[in-house]
Amino acid sequence: MAMRKGSEILADELKLNGAEIIYHVPGESFLCALDALGVRYPEIRAISCRHENGAAQMAEAYGKLTGRPGIAFVTRSPGATNAVNAVHTAYQDSSPMILIVGQVKRALMEREAFMAYDFRTMFAPMTKWVAQIDDPRRIPEFVQRAYHTAMTGRMGPVVLVVPEDVFEEECEVTPGKPSVPASAGEPSDEAVEQVFAMLSAAQRPLLIVGGSGWTEGARDDIQAFALASNVPVVTTFRRRDIIDHRLPCYVGEIGIGSNPALLAHVKDADFVIMCNDALSDVNTIGAGYMEGFTLFDIPVPRQKFVHVTRSFDELNRVFQVDLALLADNDAFARRLAGHAPVDHAARGDWTAALRETFEIETTPRSCPGEIDLPQLMKWLRQRLPEDAIVTNGVGAYATWSQRYFAHYRLHTQLGPISGSMGYSLPAAISAKLLHPERVVVDFVGDGCYQMSSEELATAVQYGAAVIVVLFNNNMYGTIRIHEENRLEGRVNGTQLVNPDFHALALAYGAHAERVTRTEEFAPAFERCLASGKPALIEMCVDQEAIHSRYSLTDLRNRRKAKH
Repeated sequence: MAMRKGSEILADELKLNGAEIIYHVPGESFLCALDALGVRYPEIRAISCRHENGAAQMAEAYGKLTGRPGIAFVTRSPGATNAVNAVHTAYQDSSPMILIVGQVKRALMEREAFMAYDFRTMFAPMTKWVAQIDDPRRIPEFVQRAYHTAMTGRMGPVVLVVPEDVFEEECEVTPGKPSVPASAGEPSDEAVEQVFAMLSAAQRPLLIVGGSGWTEGARDDIQAFALASNVPVVTTFRRRDIIDHRLPCYVGEIGIGSNPALLAHVKDADFVIMCNDALSDVNTIGAGYMEGFTLFDIPVPRQKFVHVTRSFDELNRVFQVDLALLADNDAFARRLAGHAPVDHAARGDWTAALRETFEIETTPRSCPGEIDLPQLMKWLRQRLPEDAIVTNGVGAYATWSQRYFAHYRLHTQLGPISGSMGYSLPAAISAKLLHPERVVVDFVGDGCYQMSSEELATAVQYGAAVIVVLFNNNMYGTIRIHEENRLEGRVNGTQLVNPDFHALALAYGAHAERVTRTEEFAPAFERCLASGKPALIEMCVDQEAIHSRYSLTDLRNRRKAKH
C-alpha cells in the first residue's frame, strides 16, 4: 500500500462512494482536502459558495433529489455554526447529507483555540451521527459509516469533524468499499393480507404518501395500486411531486396551509395507510395554521390505521396504530401493486368526492392587485416541461405555488419541511448543477430571498441558469398574518424596506426583469429563458395578496367579526 495523506484518503473514499459535487466555502482547516480532490478527481465538481448555509442547503437539496448524501465542506466555527440551519433542515426533512467540518489541529484541542468548538456536542441533537476523526487510518471506516447512516432507515444528516493535521498526516490504510444502505426488508405475506383485509372492509379508505428516497418504481407501484383499488391518495407537506396530479386518485396535500375541505375528509376516513413518512406534527395538522397532532385522535386514532416506514423509531411514536410495519418503501409499494385489487364499487363516490374537492381547490380564484397569481401559476404549469424542477422557501407567498402549481413527475419539487427561510435559491442552484438540461424555477419571497440572495453570485459563477421568481410585497408575510390574528393588527418589524432587486441582480451579472401586471409576466419569463443565464423576475405583489386563501382585509374583517 502507498502512503497517503488523510486528505487523499478522504478524496479516495468520497470518489469510491460516488460523490460528484462538493459544496463548500473554502477554509484554512480543509484546504488540503479540496486540493486532493482537485488533483486526484477533477471530475468531482467543487462549488465555492458565498455562505456556509447556502453550501449546506445545496448539499441537502442534492440529497432530496438523488437519495444519495449531498456533501458539504465547511471550516471550523463560525463556518460550522453557519451551516447549522441546513443540517436541521436535512434532519427534519429526512434528507441524506454529510457535512465535513475542518477542525483545529489535535494539539490545540481543549484549549479554546481560535475558532475551535466542540462540534460533537453542538450537532448531536440534529444529526443521525456526529463524530470526530482523530486518526487518518480510520477515515475509510468513518466515511463508510457516514454513508450507511445517512441513507439507512429514516434518511438524514451526518457530521464528520476532521482536525487540520489529520488531513495532512500520512499513513498506510486499506481502502473501503462503496456503502450500500441496509434494507428494512419486505412486509410479510400475513401483514400484506391484513392490509388488504382492512381495505376490503373500509368504505372511506385513504392512502397518505410522503418522506424521502422515492424511486420511479415505487411511485409507479403506488399509483397502480391506488388506481386499481380506487383509493384516494394524499401527499404529505411539500412532497406533492410523489403522485401525478392528473390522476383521478390524487386528492391533495396535508400539512401547513392545507385545504380545510380535504382535512374534513381525512378526519372522516375509516381506514388510513401512512406510507414512508412520519406521523409528525406537520403531517397531522387538523385545522388552522399550526395545530399539529389534531388530524387523528391521540393515542389511538379513530380510524383503522396502518403505518409503514423504514424507521423503527417512527412506529407507534405518538399514535398507536393497528398495524406498524417496518419495511422498505419499494418493497411495500411492490406488494400493494402485485396484490389482486379489492372490490371498490361501493366507494366510488368517496374517491370522486375527494377528487372534486381537489379540483375546486385548484381552480383559479380572484387575486388582489395587478398580478393574478393563480393564473400565473397555471400559465407556468402549461409552459414548463413536465420535468421542470420548482423550489420554494418559507413564507405565505409559497401558498400560491403549493395550491396552484401542479406536479406530474417525481423529484420536481424542493421545499423545506423544516421551515427554513433562505432555502429555495441554494436548492435551485443545486438542482440546476445536477440537471443542467432541465428548467429550474425558484419561487421566493422578498424576506426569504434576502437570507441567501448572495448565492446568485454562485449561480452566475458556475452558469447555473436558474430562474428566480421573486414575490416582492415588502413584508414578512407569514409573521404579518400572525400579527393580524394575534396582535389585533399591530405591526412589529414585518414591514420591509427592500433594495432594488432588479438592479442588484444585474450587478451580480444575472438577467433581470421587473413585472407589475399579469400580462407582463409571460414575455419576461421567455426573455429569462432565452438569456441562458441565471435570471430574476421581480414581481411587485400587492400586500393584499398575502395568502392564497385570504387577503389582509379578510383577516382584519375576521378579527372585527370576533369582537
